Amino acid sequence: MSKSILLIGSNGQVGKELQQILPSYGDTISVARPTVELTQPDTLRNFIRSKQPQVIINAAAYTAVDKAESEPELSAAINATAPLIIAEESQKLGAFLIHISTDYVFDGNGCSPYQETDTTNPLSVYGKTKLAGEEAIRETCAHHLILRTAWVYGTFGKSNFVKTMLRLGAERQELRVVADQIGSPTWAQDIATVIAQTIPQLTPEISGTYHYTNSGVASWYDFAVAIFEEAQQLGFPLKVRSIVPITTAEYPTAARRPAYSVLACRKISAIIGTYPPHWRQRLRQMLAELEIGHE
Repeated sequence: MSKSILLIGSNGQVGKELQQILPSYGDTISVARPTVELTQPDTLRNFIRSKQPQVIINAAAYTAVDKAESEPELSAAINATAPLIIAEESQKLGAFLIHISTDYVFDGNGCSPYQETDTTNPLSVYGKTKLAGEEAIRETCAHHLILRTAWVYGTFGKSNFVKTMLRLGAERQELRVVADQIGSPTWAQDIATVIAQTIPQLTPEISGTYHYTNSGVASWYDFAVAIFEEAQQLGFPLKVRSIVPITTAEYPTAARRPAYSVLACRKISAIIGTYPPHWRQRLRQMLAELEIGHE
């Protein structure tokens, strides 16, 4: 039996992918700014109450990691307070809440894939506010699925790593890319697909925190090299001839980032019945879609 679904944050990378997939899983209402502003609690509450969904998916977030350092209140309003309100309304409705979180809840001092139960220790305002959102959901809403992911890029949106590299690679002959941060590049379409696949299985027993990324690991430098290799084969216009690996110290940013943020995905794989596809394979697919003319 299909469920009524409310998607909050339908204009983001994952949100736009979900908009396309979710109608196959139930009657879906998709909403984003300016219809619902996450910084306006009463508007958010009233909207949820008016729709009375059985499943709420929160794909909205303040994701400007460096800007969050100078806008902590706004980051907290969107990443911590809004999830609390959504969780409170979900609990009142008896709805199941699916919430997207991040690898930035970890400090990156580990050297083996992070399990869902590992100690969190965010280094940045973004990471701290996302963790606060997770904690609010766990304390408030009995039926929830928190899905942490990492290094997200997608066909939609302008400000992801793949699109930035393609733009810079068309303009410059040399690029310098950080080589000492390690993670798992993850296609937004795969995150959306996994979320959709959990919907028919949403029972109280699966409530909890899960990790999902594409499989395999890379540095940002490795990722950039792969982007240009795949894009070149597909005929993208590129000027870039040299990609220089640099350290985090050579590319200072306002926010500190985890040096190692590979996530263990065995727990979610048991729910959906398949292991995540490799990041390089999915990068190739995304670039092929871009070339066909999403933009």
